[in-house]
Amino acid sequence: MKITAVEPIGITPALAEQLAADFAGKGHQFVCFPDRNENPEVLAERMADADIVIISNIKLSATILSKCPKLKLLAVAFTGLDHIDLDFCKSHHIEVVNASGYATVAVAELAIGLMLDVYRRITSLDADTRHLLNRRNFLGREISGKTVGIVGTGAIGRKTAELLQCFGCKILAWSRTRYAELESETFHYVDLDTLMRESDIISLHVPLTAETTHLISADKLVLCKPSAILINTARGNVVDMSALADCLKNHRLAGAGIDVFECEPPLPQDQVLLDAPNCVLVPHVGYATREAFDIRIGIMMDKINAFLQKLQ
Repeated sequence: MKITAVEPIGITPALAEQLAADFAGKGHQFVCFPDRNENPEVLAERMADADIVIISNIKLSATILSKCPKLKLLAVAFTGLDHIDLDFCKSHHIEVVNASGYATVAVAELAIGLMLDVYRRITSLDADTRHLLNRRNFLGREISGKTVGIVGTGAIGRKTAELLQCFGCKILAWSRTRYAELESETFHYVDLDTLMRESDIISLHVPLTAETTHLISADKLVLCKPSAILINTARGNVVDMSALADCLKNHRLAGAGIDVFECEPPLPQDQVLLDAPNCVLVPHVGYATREAFDIRIGIMMDKINAFLQKLQ
């Protein structure tokens, strides 16, 4: 079978050679393209004769998939699958696997980092210092002792809560699935409105589904304390971005840290958060650490090898 990585997903040239040799020894061909190219025509060309395709968060439409008649397995080196036309895959018997869990620690750590940056204005104070300014009487805030609302208690939400408890935070949580073993003196499940009202920090960790699209709506945001901050390392469309920008500009919310948007960066010039005050923006980097990428490659190879063994 031909196994094609249409982008490198952190695979170094040396590792690509090793993987090619390993698969060749089992009678398979492995090809890894050294660049990321999201052009649909280029993607279709790279995937055209592949039996197994490895891809991360590049959008795969039915149009592209329809040009891949040999495709049997789509190995998605990512957690979410909302960028894949799963209906097409199902109807054409293309198995889809993902790399769930590879970036749990990476994303949770970025969520904490964004909280610290918004509270202590690290990014903006760095710019001030380089312009030879002092702190100009700025007073930051501490995470310690705050009430943090965790929206979604999957693996990343749970890890974020675990790290925050080390700061001495009280955790309020809302999730479609509740884990009774998490309940404690410092961790309580509540309804979403209560979480929005009582939290000092709100951190989002839900997948993007029809149910969670604009879950954090204008109606939810107006429930927040004016001193609250919002952190989103989940999916951009979980939040009504226009409503969030309005709250920040009118001081109905104290700040935000955002890693995800309605589209993948680079952002359009009219993105509503670009001029919002005390809003730290990063270009979808929560998952992007050396450690996470190494774990991801391992998960992908394990799942591909398991698939190949099933066919024997």
